[in-house]
Amino acid sequence: MNEDNTVTDDMKRQAAMFYNSTEREILREYSNETSWRFWRKRRLVVALLAFFGFFNVYALRVNLSVAVVAMTEPIEHVLDNGTIVYAPEFDWSSQTKGLVLSSFFYGYIVTQLPGGWLAAKIGGATSLLTLFTPPLAHTSTALLIAVRVVEGLFEGVTYPCIHAIWSRWAPSDERARLATFAFSGSYVGTVVSMPICSLLAHYTGWPGIFYVFGIIGLVYTTIWWLVVKESPEKDSHITAAELKYIQDSRGTQAVEGSKIRHPWRAMLTSGPVWAIVMAHFSENWGFYTLLTFLPTFMQDVFKFETSQTGWLSAVPYLAMAIVLQVAGHMADWLLRMRIMTRSNIRKLFNCGAFLAQTIFMVAAAYATSILGCIVCLTIAVGLGGFAWSGFSVNHLDIAPPHASVLMGLSNTIATLPGIVSPPLAGSIVTDKTAEQWRIVFFISSAIYLIGAIVYYIFCSAERQPWVVEFDNDASFDTDAASVTTARGVDNKALDSSEI
Repeated sequence: MNEDNTVTDDMKRQAAMFYNSTEREILREYSNETSWRFWRKRRLVVALLAFFGFFNVYALRVNLSVAVVAMTEPIEHVLDNGTIVYAPEFDWSSQTKGLVLSSFFYGYIVTQLPGGWLAAKIGGATSLLTLFTPPLAHTSTALLIAVRVVEGLFEGVTYPCIHAIWSRWAPSDERARLATFAFSGSYVGTVVSMPICSLLAHYTGWPGIFYVFGIIGLVYTTIWWLVVKESPEKDSHITAAELKYIQDSRGTQAVEGSKIRHPWRAMLTSGPVWAIVMAHFSENWGFYTLLTFLPTFMQDVFKFETSQTGWLSAVPYLAMAIVLQVAGHMADWLLRMRIMTRSNIRKLFNCGAFLAQTIFMVAAAYATSILGCIVCLTIAVGLGGFAWSGFSVNHLDIAPPHASVLMGLSNTIATLPGIVSPPLAGSIVTDKTAEQWRIVFFISSAIYLIGAIVYYIFCSAERQPWVVEFDNDASFDTDAASVTTARGVDNKALDSSEI
């Protein structure tokens, strides 16, 4: 009996050695063939299309921030008797403007938790509704608010959906750079759409903003539906080597996402979960405040025209888009070199960014020139890119099978700033003075500081004990033709640099 066991063990070891050596040769050949042809690596194709997805989502979200300036600034009207008067097309108070800008988030907050399921069913609806925004706005303000609420409902699926995608597509050592690359599309979309919205408002009138970006969104949605699959296992174009690498790094999923049973009580009482939630809330407070009101701030304090506000308002988001690329690669490099633990990397990037944002938001509040203000805001927003390599991938660290639900939870709470911040700023900035805008910046700074403290105390990047585990051991067949595993994984046989 002992001899039989010894023979079986020897056969398993030989099979494993043969498999590993053969696997290395396949992966090396795969790497050489596709090192510059990124489209042969399907996870990179998914990341690129996710990038353009966030680009599109934020272009659709930010268009009203620029359009509302054009909609409410005085324009020339010629009366029947020939008299020329100047009056805004929409004579909204600061409170009404704040309600219009925040209405998107009333719908957005509702669909965070069911986001993964809804994403495949309503992906193009926001783009379609955007096309109807101008006629509805001319009909009544109430209808404009209503359509923005519905747009928010449809866009609320985005972040939970992408975390469900990364839980299946992202190797563990590539999470930060793949996720931050995709997220950077949000800021590139903001950078590009703000000046384009200004130009469209200037040359075609503000309705052109919604028509152009609505059509672009519909085209993108069609491409996503045709190209991206739910998991690498369902992608007919993925190579065997890349599929094997992804599965061994993230662990073969033993159940479909819809069948995972989430430990809600444990999740809702977990310190690391609430650290993520607080960090996400803090980052979004500052981001949404600037996203919705920066063009208006430029107009109120520095007397900029509509065509100028879009260009200058885009500068801070350009900085963030660039920093996100650097931050993601740097976080993964520190992890790969074992210079710091995963938890300390997340704390360093997140808390360091928040503290810097606290300082530079206060500095922007006291800036007396447009150059000084833009420099401070650019640094504040740009350094926020490091925070996204902290809290935004932390869901995948602590609970990969539950990452999409945790992102839905954190983004639900993190959507509250989009609902509260614009009306609050509108109620503060009633006289459009620099002193009133300074209060808005102080509030953002204080929230960043609180977020940094909470995240530092409670953050962890270790897999949590309440995570649902699938304990299937690795098994080899005797001819070394296959290997399966339901948990992660011996990466000695697979080096991510070879993929």
